[in-house]
Order: sequence, then C-alpha cells, then structure tokens
Amino acid sequence: MSPSKKVLYVEDEMALAMLVKENLESHGYDVFHAKNGEEALERFFFVKPHIVLLDVMLPKSSGFKVAKDIRAADRQTPILFISAKVQTKDVIQGFEAGGNDYIRKPFSLEELLIRIKAMLSVNRVLDVLERSDQRIFELGKFEFDSKKMLLYFQGQQQKLTSRESELLQLFCENENRLLNKKTILSKLWGDDSFFNSRSLDVFVSKLRKHLKKDPSVEIINIRGQGYKFLIYGR
Repeated sequence: MSPSKKVLYVEDEMALAMLVKENLESHGYDVFHAKNGEEALERFFFVKPHIVLLDVMLPKSSGFKVAKDIRAADRQTPILFISAKVQTKDVIQGFEAGGNDYIRKPFSLEELLIRIKAMLSVNRVLDVLERSDQRIFELGKFEFDSKKMLLYFQGQQQKLTSRESELLQLFCENENRLLNKKTILSKLWGDDSFFNSRSLDVFVSKLRKHLKKDPSVEIINIRGQGYKFLIYGR
C-alpha cells in the first residue's frame, strides 16, 4: 500500500477544521492542522505536505501572504485556497500569490475531495493542452457547440468566429486549470510572437463579452502567467 498523502490544512475556525480533518482522514489522508499563518509556515517546512489547503482570512498572517512565503521556497506543492472571499479580485489575488485552485465557502466535502484528488494527480500549470472529442459543452447557463461554432444562451444563439471557437474549446477542455499563455499561442497561432500575444488578448476580451450574461462563467488573467477558465458553483 502506498503511503498516505500529507495534507496541511490551515483554518482558524476550529469546528470546521475538525470536521474537514476527520473527513479527510477517513479517506486516507494524513492531515496536519494549523490555526494561523505563522503556524502554517512552521508546519509546512516541518511536515513537507503533498498539498496545502489554505484559508485566506487568518490570524497573524493572511493566506495570501502565507502562499507567497511558501512559493518563495517551493514552486511545486499545490495550494488550494478555501475562502468566503470570492470576488473576482480575491480569486485573482489568490492565483497571483501562488495558489493553484480556489474553492468557495461554504463548500461540500465531496467537492473538496474531488479538488484534492485532481490537484494531486495532474500538473495544474499546463504545458500540454488537453484535447477531447467532446463537441457540446455546458457552461453555466450557456451551451457551446464547438463544431457549429455556436454559443447558446436562453434560446438565443451567438455565432463565433473560427478563432473564438477554437479558443473557447481549449478553455472548456482545460476548465479550472492555469493555461500558460505561450502554450496557447503555440497551439493556436503557431508561435508566441508579440503580435500574436496581443491578438490572443483581443480574442479573450471578445469571449468575455459573449459570456458576461452569466457571472458564474469567467476567464481570468493571472498576471505574468496565463489564463484560467472558471465556472463557479460546480
């Protein structure tokens, strides 16, 4: 039997912390709890966990600061933010601090387990884009037909250009993963020149305009890294 994966769980709300800790342990994880930012860093370097579950609003040091301190020494260990701070600026700040994923409070234990399993099994910053034969994608209140290049919303349809459709399909196939900008450019444009980079930004802006009718569907820019396609609530 393979050794248990070590989880560092940073949460100052003790009732929630114990509930989550017991649940994760029942699924075979070895959970180490920290109740503030200072303790989180001490335990991180002592335990050397496989993944960090990190609340944002913590005593002594915010979760964002803790993530930055971890990233100064470790670029690989996945960090999953768990927070009630869910405005776009908070999510972006979390990713820019070094987080790999962001889950909203309140959350289901089932969703948390799925997120942890996914983060421990794949590289969250993709150098190789995942592709599939799937044609129809459910995006919140939208439905996207990649073959017909049509985006449907409550009985209305929006015809996409070929490039918009290709880009949206890549986002759909790599939902909730940080997509390296250079990788997208090489795949769709053939090279990552400055001109093509600006073109990518334009097409992302166009897709955002198409998708703005449903605030649960969002393409966010992680400064200096790339893009992340998020569908909240699933």
